[in-house]
Amino acid sequence: MVTIQTLKNGVRLVSEPISHARSVSLGVWVKVGSIEEMPGEEGIAHFIEHMLFKGTTSLTAKEIAQQFDRFGGDINAFTTKEATCFYATVLEDRAEDAARILADMLMNSKLEESEMTKEKSVIIDELASVEDSPEEDADERLWALMYPGHAIGKPIGGTPERVQAFTRQNVVSFMNRFYTPDRIVISVAGNFTESLLHTIEELFGSFNKPFAEEVHTNVIAATFTSGKGRKAKDIEQSHLFLGYPGLPLKHPDIYSLALLDSILGGTMSSRLFQEVREEKGLAYSVYSYYASHAEEGAFVIGCAASPENEKQLFETVQTVIKEIIENGVTNEELRNAKEQMRGSYLIGLESTEARMHRNGNNELILGEHRTEEEIIARIQAVTEGDVARMAASLLGHSPAISILSPNR
Repeated sequence: MVTIQTLKNGVRLVSEPISHARSVSLGVWVKVGSIEEMPGEEGIAHFIEHMLFKGTTSLTAKEIAQQFDRFGGDINAFTTKEATCFYATVLEDRAEDAARILADMLMNSKLEESEMTKEKSVIIDELASVEDSPEEDADERLWALMYPGHAIGKPIGGTPERVQAFTRQNVVSFMNRFYTPDRIVISVAGNFTESLLHTIEELFGSFNKPFAEEVHTNVIAATFTSGKGRKAKDIEQSHLFLGYPGLPLKHPDIYSLALLDSILGGTMSSRLFQEVREEKGLAYSVYSYYASHAEEGAFVIGCAASPENEKQLFETVQTVIKEIIENGVTNEELRNAKEQMRGSYLIGLESTEARMHRNGNNELILGEHRTEEEIIARIQAVTEGDVARMAASLLGHSPAISILSPNR
């Protein structure tokens, strides 16, 4: 059972005991991601995520790593468009030690200029790795086409020029605005004791930002835009990405969208995979995904093929989309998609880390916790008509199209 507790300073503690586990996962979730960045700050949320690992007033970066190696555990972090999370998974008898280190990283990171200089080079290399991956590059360019001029459409990592320009004052100012108790959730899942919860309350309940700066967030609504962009690169395949409007996270039809994704391109038995790869042999890679955020979302189809097959690939994808818009889905397709979603969802929750992530994200972004039974019931309640309506509503739009093609 998931329990939510609000600490004296406003930090929320979400815990879920799993008695049969040997591990405990702890995550510090902060309600800030790239969408909160103002012009000139692109990439700073991700940069701060990196800097929290670069040493505190009591531990060096190497000592933080050594501690978790000694525990036989793992520590990691990520930044999304809407959240930053740094987390650890350890054996149950090391959970309080892990909590102390995570609290130290949150409250006592030194943010030294010398470490910032080194980490800038690391992040710029990370950004270059996206350029080296045509699939990631095409996807990032698609988001810029779908939401031009808005933070939701910009790369989470920023640009090399922006990253290079960050100062310590930029970092401190951003953290003062967003790293505040009301924006922080501590998520714990696994075989923990009451002692761990008391330790977390003592550690994170003392976190305060009495001089927090006023928050100025992006006020421009994110509006989906159709468009087309092509870029030539030194690659062998053409990478084709199509983007359509999606749904915000709390939309009542979110499960209809999830099932549409499964049927259209989310699985090996999906229409796109079977038609594009299995029947026509046009591409090795073809899939779909949906991304839902607080205020907007997107439905994306991605595929890659040899340049001579690009035109036929595009036409085939369009034909599959037209068919599902005009004729909807079959009862068998929907039944199979529901079973696939049920299995994928339940299997995905078998680790303490997965449960920690689910609970942290639900509390921070969704603002509610649905039981497994409630979620499965909502999936089962979706009808063929619901999926057909979703297909017509979203896929009937003119898409945004991002293409990376060989430089020939």
